[in-house]
Amino acid sequence: MLSWEQTPELSPMRCCRAWVEIDFAALRHNVQQLATHLQGQADLMAVVKADAYGHGAVTVAQTALSAGATWLGVATVPEGMELRQAGIKAPILVMGAVSSGEEVQAIAQWQLQPTVVSPKQALVISETLSQLALSPAASPLLPVHLKLDTGMARLGFDWQRAAEFVEFVRRLPHLSIASLYSHLATADSPDDSILNLQHQCFEAAIAQIQSTGHTLPRIHFANSAATLGHPHLHYDMVRVGLAIYGLYPAPHLRETLELQPVMQVKARITHLKDIAAGTGVSYGHTFVADRPLRLATVGIGYADGVPRALSNQMTVLIEGKAVRQIGNITMDQMMIDATDMPHLQEGDVVTVLGHSAGATITADDWAVLTGTISWEILCGFKHRLPRIALGQTESTTSEAGLIDRN
Repeated sequence: MLSWEQTPELSPMRCCRAWVEIDFAALRHNVQQLATHLQGQADLMAVVKADAYGHGAVTVAQTALSAGATWLGVATVPEGMELRQAGIKAPILVMGAVSSGEEVQAIAQWQLQPTVVSPKQALVISETLSQLALSPAASPLLPVHLKLDTGMARLGFDWQRAAEFVEFVRRLPHLSIASLYSHLATADSPDDSILNLQHQCFEAAIAQIQSTGHTLPRIHFANSAATLGHPHLHYDMVRVGLAIYGLYPAPHLRETLELQPVMQVKARITHLKDIAAGTGVSYGHTFVADRPLRLATVGIGYADGVPRALSNQMTVLIEGKAVRQIGNITMDQMMIDATDMPHLQEGDVVTVLGHSAGATITADDWAVLTGTISWEILCGFKHRLPRIALGQTESTTSEAGLIDRN
């Protein structure tokens, strides 16, 4: 692997046709804002699954923990292993269902905490740990988090049988119940009717469990939207993903906190040319020039994470000015109309997503144009685009450095 430290003249930004910038000062700001927003003594879990929504799991986790988060959430066992291998010691919840003995072994080895969604799964985990234990009496208990289905219909056990579920898991060897939780399906909607129904189900399940004499060490329910808009759902912990990356789950939540987008995407102009009226641009000639144009080719495409569905719809920013993209976006490149910017040169930087001289293009803007959600946009930027770290703390050797992908 190329070491930038060994070849300082090869600045990451100078060598790349396109890259992603991660602003860790903005990330710290968002985490701190969220931490002060929490009710009571609720903990903040930073959700760093999917490589921290494309931002870089290890560096995001480290920054979030230093800014006030106390837990980390991942979707898979390998994601949790990556954080442990980087030396992160905070509690890590694996939110996806665990289905194999090999996963259980890795969970035990790396001190992860699994989600349990059924008695059958709990039994698999307990039996696997029994096989691993040389001395059952001396083996530490594995903390597990019981998930109820209160209306998401994805993962989780029937909330109406919550007490039965808790009793079953409590009797299994090697397991210790660390929390009870569920997931909201419509917390980002201005209409609270489904959210309220889920809340009623969750409260009924808690009451059912408590009526049998069992206590629950931790209860959590809120995602980003509920954390921002429904403080009464904070319970003992909140699980925040999108909001720590500076985006709002819904427009009506924008007034709750001042969040700052953490990710920007930039690319270089790789070629400039003049084309005549009537010239078709890119595959399929979906754009045909109606007048002479100056065309700039930008070194980023759909293989990097710019959706092809944005073809002939999106703009980029250059010196704060919106410049239209024309023709079909291709795998590695796209074209923009640079006619009104005759001073541009090959190598100049274009802001594909982010801010420039007071103008901004957000993942929300792209999501509206493509009929998707901002979560998908953020996760779409491929790893062949280097992640450039900005605004890191003094432990980082430089203000702008390459985030290690290994």
